[in-house]
Amino acid sequence: MRKNVFWVGVLGAMILLVGAPAGAADPAVGAIRSEPAATLLLPYFEVDLSNSAGRTTRFWVNNASATAVMAHVTIWTDLSVPVYAFDIYLTGYDMQKVDMRNVLNGNLPQTASAGQDPIDAISPHGAKSQDVNFPNCGGVLPPAVLSASDATALRRALTGQSSTMLGGHCGGRSSPGFAHGYVTIDTINQCVGDTQFPSTAGYFASIATVQNVLWGDFSYANGTADLQGSPLVAVVANQTDPLTTTSGNYTFYGRYVGWDASDHRSPLATNYAGRYNSGQTQAVVWRDTKIAQEAFPCASLPDWYPLGQEGFVVYDEQEHPVIPKPTQYPVAPQPPLDPFVPFAAATQKVLLGSTAFPLPFTRGWIWYDLNVYVTPAGDVPSIDKNAAQSWVMTMRIIRGSAGTIGMVGGPALQLDNFDPTASHVQLLLPH
Repeated sequence: MRKNVFWVGVLGAMILLVGAPAGAADPAVGAIRSEPAATLLLPYFEVDLSNSAGRTTRFWVNNASATAVMAHVTIWTDLSVPVYAFDIYLTGYDMQKVDMRNVLNGNLPQTASAGQDPIDAISPHGAKSQDVNFPNCGGVLPPAVLSASDATALRRALTGQSSTMLGGHCGGRSSPGFAHGYVTIDTINQCVGDTQFPSTAGYFASIATVQNVLWGDFSYANGTADLQGSPLVAVVANQTDPLTTTSGNYTFYGRYVGWDASDHRSPLATNYAGRYNSGQTQAVVWRDTKIAQEAFPCASLPDWYPLGQEGFVVYDEQEHPVIPKPTQYPVAPQPPLDPFVPFAAATQKVLLGSTAFPLPFTRGWIWYDLNVYVTPAGDVPSIDKNAAQSWVMTMRIIRGSAGTIGMVGGPALQLDNFDPTASHVQLLLPH
């Protein structure tokens, strides 16, 4: 990563910046841009299961090429446990909408490659669009409606309850009636349905491809009204850049491939900047646990939870900096112990100015340093152990007489590009 060092005093802080966070950066690796990619990240979804007309999350997957592609959708809990997966076939220049409420009710998107759809009734294609047959799709596409028991198991897994999909274990924090987590979408070379996750051994060796052709967007909705939209996060694959081909380097799926870079996916950034209006702005934050998390006994939580962070600097509109609470952690093989951990899970949505993230000012901006110290077995061998990728989006709530009518905002400003050959960006607090 590009080096940026802050010295922040407790009162009347002076800030020394070494190396500008903005400016030219390597556009191929580490930069978050809206461009076709081999993997897309929906950083956070939510579905209100107690109200069929309540909050849901919708996303669209698009194919930027004339070549037909297969996309593999994986649903993860808020603590980064994979729960369920399905395939989406896209003809050339195709697009497919996915409503997470429908998925949690067992109704999966209906697509089919040429072999299952010879008359173009399910996945029609245009004059400039390829339509081909992919291997192993018979009986997989179009997907069947989930059984009532499987749909229940999926909802239980995504609300932090014991689930048969997780062997009777749990995969997230308890949130009865409210499902949340994140989604990844990868290009693949064959149908695999719900048998494979990115965490499955051999997935990147024989199934996932490096076709940078996917793009899309998502929206948070309340009933039929879309409140906020944003591009899906593009995770570009690169088979020539040493940063994504050298074993020991940090890649997007590194925790699932033993940090050998065989996924070839560029990692996301670690530091961000975003505006806030206290009590009116929500921060959506996705974070890399750096651990291949599996389901766990429901009476416990993973050892890494809560996932701490190195720190924040909160500014008002006159540039006065305040550190909400010290958030540096000792370099020791223990989970962080600091009580101020507003983004403790792999993904979450937090109201800025609430008890979860108190703010000293009414308006301003926040520097998010989301690097974290973890030491799992097989952690990244060649870089600073504190380095950890993340993604941040901020949304300001717009309210009317009838309640929330919309949101404005989008991805926070990326302040660094991930470079495993450099020391990570770090807030250095006085001792």
